Amino acid sequence: MTPEKLLQSIAKIAAKEKIAVYAVGGFVRDRILERECKDIDVVVDGSGVAFAKKALVPLKAEHEVFFEDFDTARMQVGEYTVEFAGARKETYDPKSRKPKVERVQNIAEDLARRDFTINAIIMHIDKEHFGEYLDPFDGQGDIERKIIRTPLEPAVTFSDDPLRMLRAIRFAAQLGFGIDGITLRGINKEAERIKIISWERVRDELLKMLTVAKPSEALNTLLNTGLLAYLLPEVAVLHGVEFVGG
Repeated sequence: MTPEKLLQSIAKIAAKEKIAVYAVGGFVRDRILERECKDIDVVVDGSGVAFAKKALVPLKAEHEVFFEDFDTARMQVGEYTVEFAGARKETYDPKSRKPKVERVQNIAEDLARRDFTINAIIMHIDKEHFGEYLDPFDGQGDIERKIIRTPLEPAVTFSDDPLRMLRAIRFAAQLGFGIDGITLRGINKEAERIKIISWERVRDELLKMLTVAKPSEALNTLLNTGLLAYLLPEVAVLHGVEFVGG
């Protein structure tokens, strides 16, 4: 099954249920970049969990998991991992490690709360408009320019989820992109906020950085933005120290 066929099957279920659904996020970004992607994110203009339960049997899905508190469901459909999520936004209290999830009124609000413009592109999957993009923050332009940029002011985007500062650096390293100057300064300014993120989430991003072609570039950016001092202070203090072999 191709991803297009899978999305068309999802669109048929949505039409039957009279619910609007769209592909979004990394799948859409990678489709534009002509990169293979086996993870498909679907945003639902309604309840993601409720729609996923309707889709289980028609899609012949397996290994389904429901995250009721986040209105998100994940399932395996053949070789693809599909995640359904209701249109929402997540914000962190300044002193909390647990995000607060809020339902938004429309898809445009959902896109605004996403991490970067390249991940804030929606693809229509209904029969009439299949493959058309909704791109309010010029994510396609940033893909062409090879730039990582936040859809809103960096302080807002990074305050909503400080892990996004690490994701910016990881995406830049993975894709061979640069980080927009305003976004980079935003990381530097908000670096201390990374302390509220659980070590498990931080660890996962760091491990992904180490698998890119040039992990040294990611590590240099971590150092230059001040993030390394909060994540691995023992490593940060070694910068500039000359090593003399014995």
